Amino acid sequence: MRVLGVDPGLTRCGVGVVEGVPGRPLTMLGVGVVRTPSDAELGQRLVAVEQGIERWLDEHRPEFVAVERVFSQHNVRTVMGTAQASAVAMLCAARRGIPVALHTPSEVKAAVTGSGRADKAQVGAMVTRLLRLDALPRPADAADALALAICHIWRAPAQNRLQQAVALHATKAPVARTAPVSSKGRTS
Repeated sequence: MRVLGVDPGLTRCGVGVVEGVPGRPLTMLGVGVVRTPSDAELGQRLVAVEQGIERWLDEHRPEFVAVERVFSQHNVRTVMGTAQASAVAMLCAARRGIPVALHTPSEVKAAVTGSGRADKAQVGAMVTRLLRLDALPRPADAADALALAICHIWRAPAQNRLQQAVALHATKAPVARTAPVSSKGRTS
């Protein structure tokens, strides 16, 4: 499975491609950051993010795209930029028919470190170890993108099996029947 992880942001959008399957060593195929100037007009920044992600999709041809789920922060401006960059990444993948998965920061931390409360240094250290890298990917957005890809590779098979089981159960659920009502208004 080849996954493009995207840590969305307007100034720095982390991107990383990881290939592998659960239970086997993973391989990093690429890591980087799509940057936009903070003084540029918003529309131009979004176009730059789109062009950067499109280049990564062209070069690495991932089977899945894993994007960090945007969560509420105190700084509304930061949340809006993150959400906009996230939407661009999802749009680029959807345009190509590539499935997109959203993972929360705590899901990613738990998958990579074993703790949903891990800090950035712990996540970076585990990404470096899991991918057998010589150095920690910089900046942190790049390491976070790799962590997203790792999380998806490890969690997707279990999530898919769970979704299939729920769907199967829903199709086999008994249909509710109502008891016939007699002419006197009582059920028989």
